[in-house]
Amino acid sequence: MNIRALRFDLLKTAAELSRLGLNRGTAGNVSVRCDDGFLITPSGVLTQNLTPAQMVEMTMAGEAHGGLKPSSEWRMHRDVYAARPDVGAVVHTHAPFCTAIACHRRGIPAFHYMIAVAGGRDIRCADYATFGTQALSDAALAALEGRTACLLAHHGMLATAPSLGAALKLTQEVEELAEQFWRVLQVGAPIILPDAEMDVVLEKFKTYGQPRKA
Repeated sequence: MNIRALRFDLLKTAAELSRLGLNRGTAGNVSVRCDDGFLITPSGVLTQNLTPAQMVEMTMAGEAHGGLKPSSEWRMHRDVYAARPDVGAVVHTHAPFCTAIACHRRGIPAFHYMIAVAGGRDIRCADYATFGTQALSDAALAALEGRTACLLAHHGMLATAPSLGAALKLTQEVEELAEQFWRVLQVGAPIILPDAEMDVVLEKFKTYGQPRKA
């Protein structure tokens, strides 16, 4: 995609997160890999007040180009791209159920086989660090090791994928799992699927869905 199309799709994704209630107000941020850097939503502006041209272009060195400041979480996005060549888009939200669980500093265990959608036997919760800091970025990367999504303690969640569409879809799936887990906890401690079963599920997920076109 050219940069103009990426700007449009980035804003469209940010607006969809707001429409779905996964972000409210100016919370959260979205980015997409672009050339040797990435595009990211600007800091502290409602999506309905933005245009595609206002998506901020950034280099991997942390230099921003454009009329608006980048999201305060640009380091976290930059570091994910630097560490994970498989990632083409990053979504960060304060989705209600993910955030509620993250405020207890707990991840989401394998109470349901669909936990495998995030790439592993569980969805980890990254250690707490102040927003926008290198410490938070480091904590997020540790929680994402071998995973495509994680929670952020006392903060929210992070989802990664090859494309903006896939990252949005994963964000929705993780929030749905967080809601299910929250509801299960109202009844009591859930029975957790064993590692051996989750390994079977993870293997089956490799061929789940329609085959990719050559």
